[in-house]
Amino acid sequence: MSLRYLLFCTVFFAVATVFADRKGKNKGDTVDPIYSLPMPDNLPKVPLPDHPQPRIDEIRAQVHHTVNVQQGIDVSHYQGRIDWDEVATDKTISFVYVKATEGGNLVDEFYLRNLYGAKRVGIPVGCYHFFSPTVSPLVQLENFRSTVDPRQQDLIPIVDVEKRGKSSLVQFQKSLKAFLDGVERMFGVKPIIYTGVNFYAKYLEGHFTGYKFMVARYAEEFPGLSEDVPIVLWQYSSTSYVDGIRGHVDRSVFLDKYSVVDILLRKN
Repeated sequence: MSLRYLLFCTVFFAVATVFADRKGKNKGDTVDPIYSLPMPDNLPKVPLPDHPQPRIDEIRAQVHHTVNVQQGIDVSHYQGRIDWDEVATDKTISFVYVKATEGGNLVDEFYLRNLYGAKRVGIPVGCYHFFSPTVSPLVQLENFRSTVDPRQQDLIPIVDVEKRGKSSLVQFQKSLKAFLDGVERMFGVKPIIYTGVNFYAKYLEGHFTGYKFMVARYAEEFPGLSEDVPIVLWQYSSTSYVDGIRGHVDRSVFLDKYSVVDILLRKN
């Protein structure tokens, strides 16, 4: 028997098998179960929770602090014209932060009015800059320097860090550090960083441990960051009411051992 004949027979039987399978299917015959894939059972639908689940960064051990009776507020143009004489009648307010600048060219239109108003009634006052990740830190520093006079400030400045931007994480951290360094050269002291619990865990962790923090957390639980850094202030509400201010206002409280003394800008 020649090799050519053997090859012919092999090809012939393979083709015949294919046609036989097709013919069987056309007549409704079933295919050998050995070669058929079983149909999956209908999977039950996963029940949705009654309430949204917390973000993964929020699932952590309870953090315990003590609170100081001294509290403060932060304001901007959103609060409009403030009656500072009436605000001063609230003896729980021991400090106020006013928005000065944002990004590379925005200056809060009520900055000087709020700064002088708080100083006139004897409330220690400081300023904050809203950091923009899409603007050069040098441009932002120029905006901040041209607006803020450190000699007029009673409190250590705050840098508000809430936005991440689309640059790489390394570039974001470098830009923020450059801006913080510039503010430190202006005031002779490291600024306080304002941020949130989840934002810190995602974008700041491990790179800004030498700073003090003001942390926003609008819940009954105390704020706890993902590593051990000093939380001086807890912004616990964004919907508080204060006599002399129309609408809502942010309110903060000192934690643990901290008090107004720890945020005062000590002048030589």
